Amino acid sequence: MLIRLDLSSPVPVYEQIVTTVVSAISDGTIVAGGRLPTVRQLAGDLGVATNTVAKAYRQLEAEGHVATLGRNGTVVQPPAADGRSEDELQAAAMLLARTAQRRGLDLNTTIGQLRQAW
Repeated sequence: MLIRLDLSSPVPVYEQIVTTVVSAISDGTIVAGGRLPTVRQLAGDLGVATNTVAKAYRQLEAEGHVATLGRNGTVVQPPAADGRSEDELQAAAMLLARTAQRRGLDLNTTIGQLRQAW
């Protein structure tokens, strides 16, 4: 998995990591059961603080993309078993993303809108 950071972007580094990992899971670059690099290894590779990578991993875990298994590392989770509700949620997420993109909103602004609606 190759992560490229844009340090000039207004998007926080941890969010760039999350977005890259989610994209790699979605396109099959990382499969269920696949391990992510350790926090220290990825932080060293990217030249960022370990807390930044740890925050990204916590976000990925909170969203259900990965599970942290202590000394056994961080692994990609299989897709949720309840396909119907996942399909509905995925469709709503796609609609939100496309609408925000058409209106020229960035990811942070869109997430802010979602948080307000929550």
